[in-house]
Amino acid sequence: MTDRPVPVAPVPEPRRLRLLLVVSTAHPESVGEAWIAYQWIHRLAERHDVTVLCYRQRAGLPLTGTVPNARVVEWTEPPLIGRHERFKAMLNPGYYPFAWQARRWIRRALAHGERFDLAHQLTPVSLRFASPLARSGIPYVIGPVGGSLDSPPAFADEEGGAPWFTGLRRLDAFRLRHSRGLRATFANAALVVGIADYVREQLGDIRLRAFTTMSDTGIESLPAPAPGSDRTRGVRLLFVGRVIRTKGVRDAVRALALLPRGTATFDVVGDGYDRAACEALAAELGVADLVRFHGRVPHEQVDSFYEQADVFVFPSYREAGGIVVIEALSHGLPVVACDRGGPSSTVTDACGIRVPVTDPEQLARDLADALARLCADPVLRARLAEGARRQSAEVSLWDRRVEHVEELYARVLEA
Repeated sequence: MTDRPVPVAPVPEPRRLRLLLVVSTAHPESVGEAWIAYQWIHRLAERHDVTVLCYRQRAGLPLTGTVPNARVVEWTEPPLIGRHERFKAMLNPGYYPFAWQARRWIRRALAHGERFDLAHQLTPVSLRFASPLARSGIPYVIGPVGGSLDSPPAFADEEGGAPWFTGLRRLDAFRLRHSRGLRATFANAALVVGIADYVREQLGDIRLRAFTTMSDTGIESLPAPAPGSDRTRGVRLLFVGRVIRTKGVRDAVRALALLPRGTATFDVVGDGYDRAACEALAAELGVADLVRFHGRVPHEQVDSFYEQADVFVFPSYREAGGIVVIEALSHGLPVVACDRGGPSSTVTDACGIRVPVTDPEQLARDLADALARLCADPVLRARLAEGARRQSAEVSLWDRRVEHVEELYARVLEA
């Protein structure tokens, strides 16, 4: 009797879906949420039949024409919305007329016989915006969403230099409790995706059908790893980000002053309203010669700072996501971060050290303890650097993230 080969069933291709994507703004040449939204859109459009609803800021670039595989429905931001960029970035006033337009478009499309397997609202990332999908009748995913974190009370005295409108985020918890449209956005979603575990706590008593976590951004490919070093003196610490009080640069400067002199130097890449206070603090504590404030640097030049660093320090105590943490990990840098918000989920014991947050004195002391361990132990730094690269390859690459989202879509549709 002749053995016959057993036929092997082919691995099924992911089902091609009719997807409706809702974003605020999106463009390949933009930054922040608009750039992240574009990454999701153009990758999903290569694998599914995608319709995108979005709006364009008057000074921004249009998404139309940048994603040949997708149908783009785009509205322009109304006039007189406001010119202050930080104010607009936080309150996003153009979103509200966009949501009204999107809701009307969805209603008309369904009335004319259009059908979508699934909808996904990708941005805004903040928890303060209701979705036009909430009562559309289309099963939908919302997120990754985050934000609405408050500062620990002990830091309030040092946050006096923040712009006045940042205090408006205190209204977020009130709105999540009392806004029917906002509560319906999350209660009616087939799946809510949070940036990190804390988002479920922020949503309070809202009964969710399903919840999971995933970072809101990714990386195209793994960069060359930072070479690292075996030095225990002059260890190079790096911070990248806006120099505002909540990012914790002051706390890192205080921690540096607690280390034996000469143990480390500290590069600060970025600018913000708290820079002058940080420079004055470094001088007061006698470490001004060890801290280098580089100001705002073009993004393409930031890689050189990652390549020269030994440890990435990001003590932000009110951080929703932490894009720069993902960048640092992809370069193979051990990360020291606060055990709060987004970095608390991104930084694991395999790639860094998380420190608790209660008050400035405690935070500086615990940061110094963590940095002292890393500065004195090149072997530990190398082990965490290897873990950082491994984690980046497994979860941060955009291709892996799209596959993960498709798995979530499949679970939603099965349910």
